[in-house]
Amino acid sequence: MRRAGLLVALALALAGLFPPSASPAEERRVPLLAYYYQWFEPSSWQRAKTDYPRLGRYSSDDASVIRTHVDWARSAGVDGFVVSWKSSAVNDRRLRLLLDIARTRDFKVAVIYQGLDFHRRPLATDRVAADFRLLYARYARDPAFFRLGGRPLTVFSGTWEYSTADIGRITGPVRTRMLVLGTEKNPAGIRRLAHVTDGDAYYWSSVNPGTNDRHESKLREMADTAHRAHGYWMAPFAPGFDARLVGGTKSVPRDGGRTLRTEYTAAMASRPDVLGLISWNEFSENSHVEPSVRHGTQALDVLRRLRGVPGSASPSVPSSGAARHDPLGYWPGLLRITGSAVLLVGAVTALVKLRGIRMRKEGRT
Repeated sequence: MRRAGLLVALALALAGLFPPSASPAEERRVPLLAYYYQWFEPSSWQRAKTDYPRLGRYSSDDASVIRTHVDWARSAGVDGFVVSWKSSAVNDRRLRLLLDIARTRDFKVAVIYQGLDFHRRPLATDRVAADFRLLYARYARDPAFFRLGGRPLTVFSGTWEYSTADIGRITGPVRTRMLVLGTEKNPAGIRRLAHVTDGDAYYWSSVNPGTNDRHESKLREMADTAHRAHGYWMAPFAPGFDARLVGGTKSVPRDGGRTLRTEYTAAMASRPDVLGLISWNEFSENSHVEPSVRHGTQALDVLRRLRGVPGSASPSVPSSGAARHDPLGYWPGLLRITGSAVLLVGAVTALVKLRGIRMRKEGRT
C-alpha cells in the first residue's frame, strides 16, 4: 500500500512538472471570422459550379438556411461572418436578416465592402464614402456587429485600386467610430495606407502551401508591417481553391483537409488579431467550407479539431438536400432505389433457398 501511495504521489508530481501541451487554440484564442456571400438566388447555382450545398440550391433570403449556416459555423469554432456588401435594396435586406438571426444566436457579423464592380473597376469615391457612412449609421452599432478593440470591424476590398487621398476621403468620416481595414497584397501597400486605414485583411485564397515556400514568411512580413504601424492584422487561410470556371487558372487541392490545416497553422504563426477564413460559401472559387455534396463536412470537421471544439457540439448535417439538388438530377436517387430493390430481392431469394434446404433435411430425418 505504501509503495502504491508513493507511485501515485510521484505521478502527480511529474504531471505538475510536465503538463500536457496546449493546442494552438488553447494557447491563444484568436477570433475566427468566415467570409460570407449573400448573393445567391436559385438561378445562381446554374453558373460556374462544380459543387453544391448540402442544403440545396438556396436563396440568401431564406432565413432557415441562414440559421443553419450560423449553427454549423458556431459548432466548428467560427465566431462570426464577414459579409460581402455594398448598399442596394437586396444587400441591405439580407444584411439586416443576418444581423437579426446572429443576435439571437450569440454570433457576430462584420462587413467587407466590395469597392470594385463586376469588371474589377473601382466604384466612384463619393458612392463608397456614402456607403461607409450608411454602414455605420444603420448597421455597425448593432449588438451583433463584431468589435475589435471596442470598435465595429469593417474591411474595404479593392483598396489597391484607389489613391491614398481617395481612401482618406472615404475612411476619414467614420474611422473615429469604426475600424476600416484595407486589403493590400504586400507590405508596401500596408505602409502606403497606414495613416488612412486601421490595418490590413489580406484576401489570399489561391495560395498553394505545398508549392509556395514563401507563404508563411509573407504572412509574417505583412503582419509585422501592420503591427508596426499600430494597425490590426487579419490573417487569411482557406481549404482549397479552383476558379477555373470563372476565368481563373489556378487550382489548389484540398488534400483531404491537409491544405486547411497547413494554412491555418501559417495564419496563426503570423500572430493575427483576427483569423479570416476564406470562405464559408464561395462556391464559384471552390473555397467553401459549408457542408457540400462533393466534400461533405470534411472542412468543418478539421476546423472543429483545430479550434478545440468537441465533436458532440456538431449539429446534424442533412443529406436529403444533397440528393434533391444533385447536379446529376434524379439518377443518383433512382440508382439508390434500384439498388435497394435488388438487395431486397436477393435477401428474400436467399431466405427461400435456406428454408427449402432446411425442410429437405427435416424430411430426410
